[in-house]
Amino acid sequence: MHPKGVIWTIGTLATFYGGCMMIPALVAIYYDAGHTAEFLEAGAIMMLFGFGMIRFGGGAPECLSHRDGFLIVALAWLTLALIGAVPFWTTGTLPSVLDAMFESTSGLTTTGATVISGLDQLPHSILLWRSMQEWLGGMGIIVLAVAVMPLLGVGGMQLFKAETPGPVKDKLTARVTETAKLLWYLYLSMTLICALAYWLAGMTPFDAINHAMCTVAIGGFSTHDASFGFYQSTLLQLVASGFMVLAGINFTLHFATALKGFSLRAYFLDEEFRVYIGWLCILLACISLIVISSGQDSAIHVVFNVVSIATTTGFAVSDYSLWPPGATILLVMTMFVGACAGSTGGGMKVVRIMLLFRQGIREIRRLVHPHGIIQVKMGNQRIHSNVTEALWGFAVLFMVCYIMVAMLLAFTGVDMVTSFTAAAACITNTGPGFGTVGPADNYESLPDMAKSVLIFAMILGRLEIYTFFVLLVPEFWRD
Repeated sequence: MHPKGVIWTIGTLATFYGGCMMIPALVAIYYDAGHTAEFLEAGAIMMLFGFGMIRFGGGAPECLSHRDGFLIVALAWLTLALIGAVPFWTTGTLPSVLDAMFESTSGLTTTGATVISGLDQLPHSILLWRSMQEWLGGMGIIVLAVAVMPLLGVGGMQLFKAETPGPVKDKLTARVTETAKLLWYLYLSMTLICALAYWLAGMTPFDAINHAMCTVAIGGFSTHDASFGFYQSTLLQLVASGFMVLAGINFTLHFATALKGFSLRAYFLDEEFRVYIGWLCILLACISLIVISSGQDSAIHVVFNVVSIATTTGFAVSDYSLWPPGATILLVMTMFVGACAGSTGGGMKVVRIMLLFRQGIREIRRLVHPHGIIQVKMGNQRIHSNVTEALWGFAVLFMVCYIMVAMLLAFTGVDMVTSFTAAAACITNTGPGFGTVGPADNYESLPDMAKSVLIFAMILGRLEIYTFFVLLVPEFWRD
């Protein structure tokens, strides 16, 4: 391991995050809304803290090992969540340190679960910081999923591993840097286009920027308590639905198709994309049939809410917890599926569910043909047995962690519906659940112990399970 390289990397991230706090300070000055001093002070302190770590760590690391990568990923999310909580607490927006940490973790992991009421009355600086946390977290998630996790070989993400000669250990730093630059331009471009579309569809410039950041990051924070329901606009809901679907697609696929002139044919050549779109269409058909036939909501509201939950965004235009039980069960199920791998979405990811299903079919066929050679494929690519083993391990760990989180919530006195759906919403990074944490409510009323459990669940879900548990293995810390 390279401890100083890890410290230098975390210090660099902390310095960057502190510098980002200067933007809400400028917004506070522009709107004369207060909290300028708090953001400037918090940003300056965090930057000094980061500079101290950079100085102690020495120069930029020339190479990072697998173990360095795991440690950096875990420490980065925890450190940045702590740093992001500071403005919520120092400005008095959230007087409880735990609530500030919950809000910050929810933003950074793009979960979108909130403990703040009265968003419409909050200063512009706080609203922007919430949205910026989701946007920065979304960028981090893409780099994590596309550039880091494949090289670490986590949970079946080897499917996206770049074919680089030599040991991965010597390639990790350069690979992440190169990939991050390409993805940054694509992510920024999509955000700007989304903001422009929102503005042209009727939002104010400030709301358009905030909602664009949270849409592309698949975060779900809004500048209004009523979320997208604040805007009684069919056009805005259609625009948002389209960008949520786009943000749920693997960003490497976006980049590949951009090189080919954004050809739809290039998208449909990707098998995960086809399954993703097919799954959305099936969900929309089933839930529309249930909800619209019961007369409980309009077609556009069904489309928006289903796309929002299916991509784990968490925006809402109506209280879908009032829909018939069949529809709500489907919504909870789709939280676990999530969006595509390599996107900002949460959940188990479409490609994993697809391969797990094919592995199950393979086992059934082997019962009929015990001596047959039956392979699991993705397109024309044969999936190696170590990948399917990692997928099964990930699925088991994911569900065990979900059940444990739900049980811990129930032990704190939370009712069963809230416990099981809040656990699902946080570990899949979706945001709103059902019960007392539904789209018409928030997480403010939960006990402090329950919030602590959900903070852990949000980070665990975002770290793809394995990245956390590998740190608990004694062999990880041995030379």
